[in-house]
Amino acid sequence: MKTMKPVMTEQAEVNARIEANLGLVKHVVFQVAVHFPRHVDREDLARAGALGLVEASRRFDDSRGVPFERFAAQRIRGAILDSVRSADWAPRSVRMLARRLESTEQSLATELGRVPNHDEMARSLGVTRRELQRLQDRLFRSVVLALDHETNDDSDEDLTLVDVLTDKSAIEPSEELEKRELHTYLRDAVSLLPERQRLVVIGYFLDGKSSQELAEFLGVTESRISQLRSEALANLKVGIQAQYEKNDEDEVPVGRVAKRKAAYADSIREASEWKGRLDRWDTGYEIPEEPLLPVIARSR
Repeated sequence: MKTMKPVMTEQAEVNARIEANLGLVKHVVFQVAVHFPRHVDREDLARAGALGLVEASRRFDDSRGVPFERFAAQRIRGAILDSVRSADWAPRSVRMLARRLESTEQSLATELGRVPNHDEMARSLGVTRRELQRLQDRLFRSVVLALDHETNDDSDEDLTLVDVLTDKSAIEPSEELEKRELHTYLRDAVSLLPERQRLVVIGYFLDGKSSQELAEFLGVTESRISQLRSEALANLKVGIQAQYEKNDEDEVPVGRVAKRKAAYADSIREASEWKGRLDRWDTGYEIPEEPLLPVIARSR
């Protein structure tokens, strides 16, 4: 226990120096932050400075006669600069360009009493307006912002880049996959309908045939066409809904109608594999170039 006492005392001194000089970190951050662009997060600088303070407290040697505050300030400043350099992927020439443009803009703003325009900036820098635009484009490309970076907006809402850049009209990947699967189920379900129901669905909804044309083609009445269409839509609804319901293998359908519906749903399920359903890119039923039903001239 006696051998551990000096170690404990030394650690206590390190902690005491850190706690007593936390305000020094804020002071150094305030000094160096004015030299960085506005998009540099001040909290990131403070975190890097705090690590520098911890390192300074551990390495401090009182026998050298240097006050801890002076020694720590240099360490904090160095830690902040190292942190910024490591996170900055742009070359030094771009940063020098940024400082030159900012300095010129501030000087002109002080002289003119307003923000200078592009022509005034170009004349002061001794370049053409097009060259100035290329320089600014090069500078803008070097700025990397986090998606949670808050934007300057006139509204009262706290908006981040995610809120501003999100395309509200874009379809989520999960929604796109669900749509592909549904369309494939619909395609398979239509192709597996009884022949007359299938011809009515394709002719009425895809080929744009009228009930009268379909009735003449199939040799039935228009009321029968309406009945076939209703039966087909009911079968499609039941068959597709069954693909999204839990399949209870122990449940045996009772009755001829129930068995026919169950067989139809099973046929849709087995018509294509899940991977094939998700790989489809089309967003609707593919209509062939040739009409599925013969063109029937309407009586005048």
